[in-house]
Amino acid sequence: MILGLILLQTAGIANAGAAIGAGLAIVGAATGIGKIGCSALEAIARQPEKTNDIRSNMILAAALIEGATFFAILVCILALIL
Repeated sequence: MILGLILLQTAGIANAGAAIGAGLAIVGAATGIGKIGCSALEAIARQPEKTNDIRSNMILAAALIEGATFFAILVCILALIL
């Protein structure tokens, strides 16, 4: 009886931790992509002739951040399932 309650509490704490981890991953990614966009716009304003280079680097950096975010969310989902 007591062991069952302990296991239920442990599972609840693990679920809460996974949910918090997924939320933090999304907030971190949104912050990072926002900073990339801000910096890219400032760079384009300073050097309009380099727009294509800046845009391609911005898209690459945003894609890498999103990939890492999807991986973090996947780990959190696996923590919920397992």
